[in-house]
Amino acid sequence: MRDFHVHSTYSDGRFLTQMVYAATQAGLEGIGFADHCNVSQREDPRTFRAAYGFNLDMTYERRRHGIETVRERADIDIYDAVEMDYDPRDEAEIRAFLDEAGFDYVIGSVHSVGEYNVQAPPQFEDLSDDELDAFVDDYFDALVALADSELFDIAAHPDLIERTEHLRGRATTEHYEQAAQAFADSRTVPEINAGRALGDPGFVHPDPEFLDILREYDVAVTIGTDSHRPNEIGERADFLESFLDERGIEPVGPPKLVD
Repeated sequence: MRDFHVHSTYSDGRFLTQMVYAATQAGLEGIGFADHCNVSQREDPRTFRAAYGFNLDMTYERRRHGIETVRERADIDIYDAVEMDYDPRDEAEIRAFLDEAGFDYVIGSVHSVGEYNVQAPPQFEDLSDDELDAFVDDYFDALVALADSELFDIAAHPDLIERTEHLRGRATTEHYEQAAQAFADSRTVPEINAGRALGDPGFVHPDPEFLDILREYDVAVTIGTDSHRPNEIGERADFLESFLDERGIEPVGPPKLVD
């Protein structure tokens, strides 16, 4: 089993060595560091990444040196990846950076739609039901655009809206089918993400109905624990192993690694 989605101190996780040790202790065969990155030149994203210290666009070479150093002492495979914020307006900047950086594989995430951060509940408190439904429409349009862009190997937590109470449960079968068709036509593989599987409330991305529809469309899936701390890796990896076994799912690796 390989975990293709963890974070380090190069975004909002813990030390490379701690995460690799935890993955080794958990019996994993590989771990992929996919730290957050945003390369948009728009003002809001620039302010956000400065405030939160998400500067992998400037530090990826230093992290790569760190990964190479840790690889020399590790008994498992270690991948040099990225979790890139996706907005259709930023495709040119994203493509240029990814061509330059040459990561082992690339995860794409829709964390924001327009000027709204998907995981910022206060932004949605005063919106009407019609406005919230329209936002969910826009979210899935962005997810489809992510798949259509062919910039990414993996689409992380493809129904991230479920993490926000005001948006939870508003996705429809039509939304899921729209996204499933896009993934079926793309090289981008959606991720089964355990980042909220063991919390309260506990749920897995994608939603069970969404996952069933992805399987109906014969879309392959990959996996990631989305761990930020060492003690999360083992528990989430065990959960994913049971989750996959119960559903008879055989996950795949990122297409770039497989190719």
